[in-house]
Amino acid sequence: MAATEALTMQLTSIDRRAALALTALATVGAAVAALFVSGSGGAEGASAASWRPAPVRAANVSVLASAGQGRFVLHTAHGGVDFLPGVNLGATIPGHQPGELAVSAGHYRRWFAEMGELGIRAVRIYTIHPPAFYGELVRYNRAHADAPLYLVQGVYLPDETYPSRPRGLYDPAVDTAFGAELADAVAAVHGTLSRAPRRGRASGRWRADAGRWLVAWIVGVEWDPFGVQRTDRTNRGAPAVRGRYFHSTGDATPTERWLARHLDRLATLEHRHGVSMPVAFANWPTTDPLDHPSEPLEREDLAGVDANHVLPTRAWPGGTFASYHAYPYYPDFQRHEPALQRYRVDGRVDPYAGYLAALRDHHGALPVMITEFGVPASVGSAHDGPLGRSQGAHTEQEAMRIDAELLRLIGRQRLAGAFLFAWADEWFKFTWNTLLRHEPVADRRQLWHDPWTNEQWFGLVATDPGPAYPAGRVVSESRAEVREIRLATDPAWLHLRIHLDQPATGTLRLGFDVVPGGAARLPGSTRTDGTSDYAVVLDVDHGTGQAYVRPALEPLRLDYSPLPAGVVRTEDGWNEMLLSTNRPVTIPTTRQRFPYETMDVGALRRGDWSPASPAYDSLATWRVSGRDVWIRVPWMQIGIVDPSSHSALVPVAKDGVTTATTVPVRSVGLRVVPSRGASATATLRWEEWNVVRATERLKAGHEAVAEAFRDVTTRRPPR
Repeated sequence: MAATEALTMQLTSIDRRAALALTALATVGAAVAALFVSGSGGAEGASAASWRPAPVRAANVSVLASAGQGRFVLHTAHGGVDFLPGVNLGATIPGHQPGELAVSAGHYRRWFAEMGELGIRAVRIYTIHPPAFYGELVRYNRAHADAPLYLVQGVYLPDETYPSRPRGLYDPAVDTAFGAELADAVAAVHGTLSRAPRRGRASGRWRADAGRWLVAWIVGVEWDPFGVQRTDRTNRGAPAVRGRYFHSTGDATPTERWLARHLDRLATLEHRHGVSMPVAFANWPTTDPLDHPSEPLEREDLAGVDANHVLPTRAWPGGTFASYHAYPYYPDFQRHEPALQRYRVDGRVDPYAGYLAALRDHHGALPVMITEFGVPASVGSAHDGPLGRSQGAHTEQEAMRIDAELLRLIGRQRLAGAFLFAWADEWFKFTWNTLLRHEPVADRRQLWHDPWTNEQWFGLVATDPGPAYPAGRVVSESRAEVREIRLATDPAWLHLRIHLDQPATGTLRLGFDVVPGGAARLPGSTRTDGTSDYAVVLDVDHGTGQAYVRPALEPLRLDYSPLPAGVVRTEDGWNEMLLSTNRPVTIPTTRQRFPYETMDVGALRRGDWSPASPAYDSLATWRVSGRDVWIRVPWMQIGIVDPSSHSALVPVAKDGVTTATTVPVRSVGLRVVPSRGASATATLRWEEWNVVRATERLKAGHEAVAEAFRDVTTRRPPR
């Protein structure tokens, strides 16, 4: 208790104004008190209990869920459920951008069945999905009346240009578009929308009414801090909101008043359907209402948006809650905030748990829900996190274990719910430390699946681009030491199978000639037969491997230029293959400086990457079996930044700034240098593509997540 109080004192600022905001919550208390009493049955014994919706009546409307008095309660046939676990579902599939709306009814039908098998109780979407989503959800829920999937509906900003508009969110185009999207979303959920085709938006006729299972709304986006700052500075005179269902408090900022107005409009539309449910807006640590004086990046603590300042009236018994996308590795204040570094759970310091507690304590009577959390199962990582919860470089089993741990932790911190990000891997995503490498061909990012871009690998469901060990085709044959080289390609990997004349021992070196120029010698070699831009050295005897890039092609300079001394590690004139994970930062409160951070993405793991193998290692990239050496190469490891169009990266420095350009590459030259005997060469060619096919499977270790879902739905977190 003392630790929590100390944390509250340091991380929150519940001053007189915030106290008034919390007091304002009491205006809803009388209307919703009976709802929480009716939900006091808990979820004990839920394995055999019915999750059939059992809405109650309050303020002359039907209420499926209620948020207030520090609790979120879903009203079911077996009683009130006060922790809502779910998963976030995107709007696309591999090979497509979200705006292409390529998800079919068959996808939804399969996914909902799989979610139900895993014990997932709610699905959150960020925007209006095509009519098939709502139709299949209704179909599934009718067929599984005692174990339905509840819906959390989101509404994005159709016009996201507010950070650059003079009035920010109050810009007429931004404001009008969001209001219209809210109205369309309500109509879509209730099956009364018809919308003509328009680029980037779902269209058609929505006739399935999913409103019976609509448990909450979370509208808006992860707010841009500069956009919030501009909105607040240029709209100081924006009037307070005194809507019938939502109002702004006296100390609400212009951004919060804007949100209150739109939440009131949303509630008005829902009230016409005779229903009320919790209505909230999205948020994230970058614009949370807490103070983070140890945060090294100014933008991450520049502006705040506080759900305590946007409150329901007595006429809206569904109430509201605070929704956060909160991950255990971002922003950096989790690594440096003193109070977080002292917060302990189960005998160990857990900064993420401390941050959750700080949010809970700040919002007081307002329930808090973590509506995005998780870690990715990617080869690359973009940031280190405390307790090993980093933004990548996890095997599938490790990622699933951490996701399960975080789900339980959120429940134990007495929050209202947790939604795992995400259901399936999403190929179109990008992240900061590979973004500039992709940028010249960004419009084709969805056509390949980059193992180094962590954002593409968050799913519970893997979207495999091809078989683990494709047979490939012969590209080189010889009677010498390297008898045969086979090549296969898919949207994630270049696969090689090297067949030797004797069982593999010693060192095997591979050189890849991608663009004009190149180094004559591979790392650790004295041979000069050909040139190479990228290299791989496998130490078969010790089970280690390392990837390299020649200095002229070093991509780290795209992230930060000039690079601080000592960042790049060289060997024999080659640079080890690294990814940036943090630029140099200085802690404002202590002036302590932390150096540039990288991960050795070129440290190659030996193992078996077949998901069917008992020894499956999703991070493994090479293996040996007798006279055969298999290696799968991430495309960016050889500088290919869009294999579907044969584009290769060339960093170009000008006036101290390095930018990314690309050159077309019709083929890649390969040199294979064994420990003894002659080298072998091959020309690696592959076909371009504009269409991809992926195979779905639940990731290895998903059972841990399923068990955690069962735990949080059958045991109420301690109060």
